Amino acid sequence: MTVDRLDEETTRAATGRYALRSAVALPAVAAAGAGFAVLTTLVGAGWEPLLDTDRRVSDGAVAQVAENRALYEVLSAATDLGATVTLVALLAVGVLWLLLRKQPRLAAFVVVTGAGGLVLNPVVKALVGRVRPVVETPVYRTDGWSFPSGHAMSSTVCYGVLLLVFAPALVPLARRALIALVLTVVVAVGLTRIGLGVHYLTDVLAGWLLGVLWLTAASLAFHRWRVESGEPDAGPLPGDVPPGDADELRPVPAEHTPTLPHPWRGLGELAVAWVLLLAPLIGLGLLVRGLGADSTGEHGIVALLAEHRTPAATTVLDVFGEVGNTLAIIAVALIVAVLAVAVFRTWRPALFLTVALLGEITLFLTTAAVVDRPRPEVEHLNPDLPPTASFPSGHVAAALTLYGGIALLVWASTHNRRYRLISCALLLVPVLVAAQRLYAGAHHPADVLGSVLLATVWLGVAWWVIRPVTARR
Repeated sequence: MTVDRLDEETTRAATGRYALRSAVALPAVAAAGAGFAVLTTLVGAGWEPLLDTDRRVSDGAVAQVAENRALYEVLSAATDLGATVTLVALLAVGVLWLLLRKQPRLAAFVVVTGAGGLVLNPVVKALVGRVRPVVETPVYRTDGWSFPSGHAMSSTVCYGVLLLVFAPALVPLARRALIALVLTVVVAVGLTRIGLGVHYLTDVLAGWLLGVLWLTAASLAFHRWRVESGEPDAGPLPGDVPPGDADELRPVPAEHTPTLPHPWRGLGELAVAWVLLLAPLIGLGLLVRGLGADSTGEHGIVALLAEHRTPAATTVLDVFGEVGNTLAIIAVALIVAVLAVAVFRTWRPALFLTVALLGEITLFLTTAAVVDRPRPEVEHLNPDLPPTASFPSGHVAAALTLYGGIALLVWASTHNRRYRLISCALLLVPVLVAAQRLYAGAHHPADVLGSVLLATVWLGVAWWVIRPVTARR
């Protein structure tokens, strides 16, 4: 088959995909536009049947949440998936990925679409000027106008724009899974706003509809820009790119070496190392607990730090206390794992960080439960700490595992002095986390040393088993 024949068939296939998607998308977009217009008109006119339905749905949902603390906690956590800080971070990672993969046009599309959605929502809110729901038992508080829901619209736009960019390059199974995940998150975020009593049902519906309209407008503008600039027309979606570029959008190339050539052997090695490391950790913990903080001189160190606390030092060190908490560790780990895959074009760095952190948390929890060492007998800056589980320090172990793992990835992947200096500087983070835990009276010095033993040995084991990167110049 000649090259011209292949090009002709590729063009015909792209045209067929464009026609099929247009036939489905155009009625859907028209319905979204009409639905948003109708909702805006009825809300603006104060149509009582609609407003009454909104009030009844809101009151019923909030009443259920007010009586169920667990449901409230779930909704409060899920609603943060649509918060501005979450969405901006998500878009930033997506843009960095595209720039690392040399896709500046798609990066610009993500920036413009995401930023436009975040700006458009408050403008429409101000024009409509609808007050937020007033419920009998408030469970959540926020400010601003109500229509349309910012969380519903922004999550639709931000998750949707990444879906439009990356989904076309994935294999069918992964593409369907990504679509299902995005739809689940967007719907869940919208429903949390109703359950928490900060938006009416019509606010959320309008947010979804306006988000779809903005995504469509931005995609059409991007498609026209791409065609007018002479780029090959591979399809209407932003992620419809020529075959050569499609491989750049995939997490790893379609043809790649196995992430872990012998997974069962690797799992066995990790399990043996985990058990062998747990024994000395428990032994050390029971030893320092039995000796007591007074006999080892640890109490004097912690008490001295507690006596010399100052507001300025407390404010600065509290930042590093937050850096070592579970949510911060998970967020940074996810971001670094995604960008590491973008740089190295292999799953191994992400697998390395996952194994390192899972091993760290399980070793920490098991050791802390067995040793059960009391906290230092000083005033704690964090009074909600459990009275025991002082050995080892979970904050220090997690921070050293994560930032030490990142430092290892950077150091081993390059001979550039500047990058290696950065990798060394990353080790200051767990040092400052350790200083904050001692300063706050949360741990004894031996607890910190136990965390260093845990994190450094387990990092070495994870690196040896997975071999995440090879040196590059």
